[in-house]
Amino acid sequence: MTAEAHSHGVDEVCEAGRTLYERALRNGGVLTHEARDVPCLIDLGLLHPSIEDLEWLEPTAPAVSLHQLLRDIEDRIANERRREARLAALFEPLMRIDGRHTSSASDTPTLRVLSGSDRINRAITEAMAEATRELLCIQPHTGQRSAVAQARSLTRDQDLLSRGGRIRTLYQHTLRHAPSLLARYEQLRGDAEARSLDEVTDRLIVVDSTIAFIPANKDGSLALEVRHPALVDYFVTTFDRLWRLATPMYPQAVQRPSLNGVTPRQRAIAGLLIEGHTDSTIADRLGMNVRTARVHIAKLAATLGSESRAQLGYLIGRSGILDQEQEQDQEPSRER
Repeated sequence: MTAEAHSHGVDEVCEAGRTLYERALRNGGVLTHEARDVPCLIDLGLLHPSIEDLEWLEPTAPAVSLHQLLRDIEDRIANERRREARLAALFEPLMRIDGRHTSSASDTPTLRVLSGSDRINRAITEAMAEATRELLCIQPHTGQRSAVAQARSLTRDQDLLSRGGRIRTLYQHTLRHAPSLLARYEQLRGDAEARSLDEVTDRLIVVDSTIAFIPANKDGSLALEVRHPALVDYFVTTFDRLWRLATPMYPQAVQRPSLNGVTPRQRAIAGLLIEGHTDSTIADRLGMNVRTARVHIAKLAATLGSESRAQLGYLIGRSGILDQEQEQDQEPSRER
C-alpha cells in the first residue's frame, strides 16, 4: 500500500495502522519508514518523532490520544451548532415573507419518469381530464391495444372535444387508409383533425401546451412526463412545423398527386435512397415491411429507366422529382 492509495476517514485508523500502532506500544516505537504507508498514525497523533532520534517514532499513550480525538470531535460539533444558530437567525425573518411566488420541494417536478403502460396511461388520462384547449399527438403507429385501452382513449378524447377543445394528430402515411383508425375518428364528435407524413418522430403527446409525454426507452415501457415550459414550447413548435408539411387525412382527405409517373411513396423512398440507406432502414422509417419497400424501389427504377442501384441514385438526382416534391408539400398549408 502506498501513501497515495491510503484513503479513509480523518478520524479512522486502518487495519495496517492499528497493527503498527500496537507494535509501537509494545516495542516503544517504530522506524519512520515503517509508518510511511500509514500516514493516519501521524495525522491522528498516535505516533510522533522522537526528540533524540528523528528516524524513530514513539507512540502516544492511548488514553491521551483518545482524549485529544474526542475533544476535537466536540470542538467540531460546537462549531456546527454555532453555524446552525447563525443560519437560523439569517433565515428566520426571510421565512416570514410571503412565498407565493417561489417554488418549493412540494411543487410538481418539471420532469418525471413514468414506468409501465398502466402508470403512463393513468398520467395521460389525469392530464387530459384537466385540459380545455388542445391535444397534440404524433403517433408513429397505432399498435395493438386492448378493447379497454381503446375505449379509455376514445372516452378521454371525446371528453376534451365536448369541453370545446381541439385534437390534432400526425400519423405515418402507411396508416392513412387503416379502417380501424378511420372508424375511430368517425366516432368522435368535435374539432378533431388528422394529417400524415412519410416520416414522423417518436410518439409525442402535448396537453394544453403545458404537459408533454415522450418515450423514455425504445420499447415504450418508460415515458417522460415533461412540464418544463421551454421544453414543452419546443415540442409544440416542432409539431406545428411538421403539421404544415403534412397531408390532410381527416376530416377531409387530400391525395398527393404523382409527379412524372412517380408516386408520393416512391418519392419518399427516393429521398432515402440518395442518402444511402439500406432497404431495411427505408422500410422501418416509412412504416412498411422490407418486401413492400423493395417493390416500390423496383417500380421507381423501372419508371426512371435505371438498371442498377448506383444508376438509380444518379437518375433520381437528375430527374428533379425531389425538388418538385418540396414545392408540392407546401400545398396543405396554403389550403387552410
